[in-house]
Amino acid sequence: MSCNAHREEPGHDLSTWTLGQLQTFIHDARGQQLETARVAAQGQAYNSSHPQEARRQWAKLALLANRRMLDHVEGHPARVAQQDFMLRMWVIDRLGPDDTDPGWSPEALASDTLDALSFTPTQAAALAEGWRDLPTGQIRELRRHRNLTAHLESLVGYLAPGPVRERLVTWTATRPLLP
Repeated sequence: MSCNAHREEPGHDLSTWTLGQLQTFIHDARGQQLETARVAAQGQAYNSSHPQEARRQWAKLALLANRRMLDHVEGHPARVAQQDFMLRMWVIDRLGPDDTDPGWSPEALASDTLDALSFTPTQAAALAEGWRDLPTGQIRELRRHRNLTAHLESLVGYLAPGPVRERLVTWTATRPLLP
């Protein structure tokens, strides 16, 4: 049965599909289909009965589906980034870092995280002091920073001492102050 036939079946359980079938589906999927595919692939990555390399492949597929949500402006960039960061951190924690693959490299994840943040920790902490009086947009931005830094406590343990690690350590102290 082709993937198109599967797509036409409402409620078909994508978690039963092979890696190849789901990869083909993701190529043409949009909107909620991508989210459903991301969840199915991520579920397979979490499945400890799979070999470690297969779990990494499933995680890569989940990242692909997640990132494709931005291709058609169907996903919110902050949500996509948070899901990306959290899955990458999970793989690093559970399956081990891999500096030959930027998806599983703690240094690459640290760099990507810092690139996604528009405030410095000092700016965020200063705004957070009176956050209830801020315009909604600034409160939303502070919450975005809180979400985008959720994985940092785990990540800093994988980083060598240096300026990037220190910036992330500062963010771990700032994060609890954010709304």
